Amino acid sequence: MRECQRDPPATGRGVSPAQADRRAAAKPGPVAADALGVERRANAAYAPCMVFYTRAGFERACAEEVRVRAHPVSGEIQADPVSGFVVFSPHRAEAAKGLASSLQFSDLVFARQMFFSSGWMGNLPPTDRVARLVDEAAMLHEAFSDVFVETADTNEARARLGLCRRLEVPLRDRLKDSGRLREGMRGPRLHVFFVSQDAAYMGLSWPSNASPWFMGIPRLRFPKGAPSRSSLKLVEAFAAFLSPDEQARRLRPGATAVDLGAAPGGWSFELARRGLAVIAVDNGRLDPKVLASGCVTHMRADGFRFRPRKPVDWMVCDMVDKPSRVALLVAEWMASGMCRACIFNLKLPMKKRFEAVDLCRELIAERLALAGTAFELTLKHLYHDREEVTGYLRPRSRR
Repeated sequence: MRECQRDPPATGRGVSPAQADRRAAAKPGPVAADALGVERRANAAYAPCMVFYTRAGFERACAEEVRVRAHPVSGEIQADPVSGFVVFSPHRAEAAKGLASSLQFSDLVFARQMFFSSGWMGNLPPTDRVARLVDEAAMLHEAFSDVFVETADTNEARARLGLCRRLEVPLRDRLKDSGRLREGMRGPRLHVFFVSQDAAYMGLSWPSNASPWFMGIPRLRFPKGAPSRSSLKLVEAFAAFLSPDEQARRLRPGATAVDLGAAPGGWSFELARRGLAVIAVDNGRLDPKVLASGCVTHMRADGFRFRPRKPVDWMVCDMVDKPSRVALLVAEWMASGMCRACIFNLKLPMKKRFEAVDLCRELIAERLALAGTAFELTLKHLYHDREEVTGYLRPRSRR
């Protein structure tokens, strides 16, 4: 342990989605299983679209969010249950490419990745898939800064990861030989997203408006000595919300933090590992390894009632309660000036997840507007989250 002593992603900058906009948006209909999936995709081949990766089981929430965020662009949504991805095909083909820039990835809670696609490609020849992919890539864009050969993060799709790995190197080599892969250039990345052994979506993402990670999943090491796997949620939140420079500057020895609902101490451990002085608030017991760092003070108290004697740099919160109650607590800390930034989790209901998140966003905005506090809020369903989303709340930066 240390001794105790990016450009940030674009956000809504304190403006929650207005209820009027939600009513004006096309009302999302039920997302049914794709009984005629192959036939439907074949009929939609080469129809420009947007592809979104999501956690299996969250396709409906992702689809509802995409439909609202894409408004006033209307279109068809494919969101097969437990498929791990969503496809939005605008009714007007020319609108798809516009969405690739107007739709902000940082505003999407349930999407791990998004890219613009020229459409579904079927019947890829098993003997030489790469040749077909190179030909399609040539029609998509003149050059690429990187190549991702991916599939969905589901049990069913896991068998295709071997295919993705086998194809990536020869695809890269052929694109380099043709001058279309120029690593290090400023430009779009090429995605090949396999939905079966012989079918894929090919498309483009722009690094400034997409996830930087393969399949939208960060590869993180479990912190040695951490008392629980919840530590990885905070590690991923730091990686997703703060640039390396921001982490070095704001998560430094001497900074202060309060961890609400700390037990057994996974988040307190991660803060203390970086040298922050932490007040861990929980009536439950902390792991002795967390207290052994010398950077953590355990306060046996109710996380909803506790208030620090003076403002702290960070408040983090992973309490299990209604998401609206946690949202109001976080907003109160920021509105009252008790912390300079918050990272928190919202435990979601099994149904109407998008609506629950949107309500929390509005509750935070209303409380901070009442206090006259300008703020920025980003919400993401991180890879290490399960039935929850992680929020990052901070004052609006001066530009």
